Amino acid sequence: MIELPTPHALAAMIMTVGVFVAFARGKPSIEIVSLFTIALIGVGLYFYPLPDSLPTDGLALAFAGFGHPALITICALMIMGRGLVVTGALEPAALVLERVWKLNVQLGMLVSLLLALFLSMIVNDTPVLVLLMPIFVALAQRGAMPASKTLIPLNAAVLIGGMATTIGTSTNLLVVGIAQDLGMPQMSVFHYTPIVLMAAAVALPYLWLVMPRLLPDNTPEQTQAVRRFFSHLRVTPSSELAGRHFDEIVDRLHDDFRFEERPKGKFEPGQRFLISGTHDGLESAIRVLRGQVAPSWVIDQIVEQSQQRREDIQVVEMVVTADSRLVGRTLASSGIADRYGVAVLGVHKPRRALLGEEAAPIGPDIRLEEGDVLLVMGLADGIDPFRSTDSLLQLEGVREVPRRSKALLAAAIMFGAVALASVGLPWIGSGGLYLVKVPIAISALAGAIVMFVTGCVKFDRVGRALSAKVIVLVAASIAIGRIVLESGAAGWLGETLALGLQYLPPAGVLMAIMLFVTVLTNFASNATAATVGTPIAFAIATELGLPTEPLVLAVLFGCNLCYATPIAYQTNMLIMAEGNYSFADYVKTGVPLVLIMVTTLSILLVTTYGM
Repeated sequence: MIELPTPHALAAMIMTVGVFVAFARGKPSIEIVSLFTIALIGVGLYFYPLPDSLPTDGLALAFAGFGHPALITICALMIMGRGLVVTGALEPAALVLERVWKLNVQLGMLVSLLLALFLSMIVNDTPVLVLLMPIFVALAQRGAMPASKTLIPLNAAVLIGGMATTIGTSTNLLVVGIAQDLGMPQMSVFHYTPIVLMAAAVALPYLWLVMPRLLPDNTPEQTQAVRRFFSHLRVTPSSELAGRHFDEIVDRLHDDFRFEERPKGKFEPGQRFLISGTHDGLESAIRVLRGQVAPSWVIDQIVEQSQQRREDIQVVEMVVTADSRLVGRTLASSGIADRYGVAVLGVHKPRRALLGEEAAPIGPDIRLEEGDVLLVMGLADGIDPFRSTDSLLQLEGVREVPRRSKALLAAAIMFGAVALASVGLPWIGSGGLYLVKVPIAISALAGAIVMFVTGCVKFDRVGRALSAKVIVLVAASIAIGRIVLESGAAGWLGETLALGLQYLPPAGVLMAIMLFVTVLTNFASNATAATVGTPIAFAIATELGLPTEPLVLAVLFGCNLCYATPIAYQTNMLIMAEGNYSFADYVKTGVPLVLIMVTTLSILLVTTYGM
């Protein structure tokens, strides 16, 4: 007969259930619940320490998450992801995928899921998600499906792909290693891949068609109408427009950009055309078409000074006030470029829109009026005097122009960090040349440091890359996992499970083990689930006379079915901030997927091994 759990184990299980309920309700906030959980564990173990431990050991356990490799990895990957975004390194990949999404949204989603699944089979799942996540955030900003509807399905596809090979995740290697130590023959890389691919084929329609419908659109609502700026685009000899007809370039234009004037024939160098677009639309068109909307000399001067000073170029919106000297002046006579070294990219006239009038052509003779909004590009030491001297009101939402000169460098740093973790570092030893795999925490941290050193990411802007909610959630989940393991709660649950499984048929035993490990991995950690579940599977197989391999695979699969909570795996927490997800979003979409995968994998294991 099984003994009752120890007081510490019982308290750990009660606390875990309570934390889950608080997370699922969403009140109080995840940050408060996470910090309270860490404090509760620390204070509880200080006054009631675990057997054979000191009170200070409990504090170390509670706060260990803040220095855990998983948290270091997540923060470093966020910083590298920020580097890819601010340098524009992902724009080529985003443009390719954007074309697929423009053909058909559902086709784009399917291609994206398959790409994520197959990439994660051969590359560790965390770097794969880090590479893909910024692309899908950029696609959402370009008008594709909202990021909150794509990131959880994408993450699920990555996790399923990572489950398909022994090298897909560190958890797979842990389970296979423990099983080998216990006497099971070593598994090859693709030993069980066909089973996972068949299960993935069953789950794919749910990821593709159902999961996005269950997720909310968390795109920030526009509090006001998007401003449309008018300007003139000059065709230069190096422009993509030169020598082409309008029909040849129309498919490359941003949805929020249009030509107000069109040529009768081909575009010729020296021609100027009235254009209009949102901030994003103008920026995209200027980059793709390589035309000029401001004097070339001032643009070149801004770029040169930015490179010399290693300072970011800013794009801001400024309102012309009643006291401004610009009222009644034209852009040409105002001398803005000569005085301040900034470029006006476009002008928005809100009052004309309100009166329902046609927008006047924007050119050198346009007279500025009170209330006009200028789209201005320059460095801080030019923008600030322009604002104060000419009595302008700067609006919120300063943007930094991507440092495209460092795009290849940022991409190389990310690729190098991923390669070190997934392929390995070439090393010459006594056995000759071989590859040494570097832990993802080390390679990611090294990549983040190189991003800082090379200027791809500015250290004073690092706060924009990190999420406080994710940091405290990771720290709390690590503390929960350790207390569940070290208090004996995980071991007691395993013993209780083994006692009841002797009355079930082999198929039921296999499914029960997978469900038990799945629950454990979603509330503690997959490493805890692997450490506890693998020996239990061996013991049950020996006691009931069942084949060992399918039960070990049930543990391995269960450790990877971590879709139901954000604390289950680091990639779940990585997407939480970008998608603005709540705890309930993971539960709502993850539980059905867990049930689909457990049922399908159990049937496939029973069929494959003739149980």
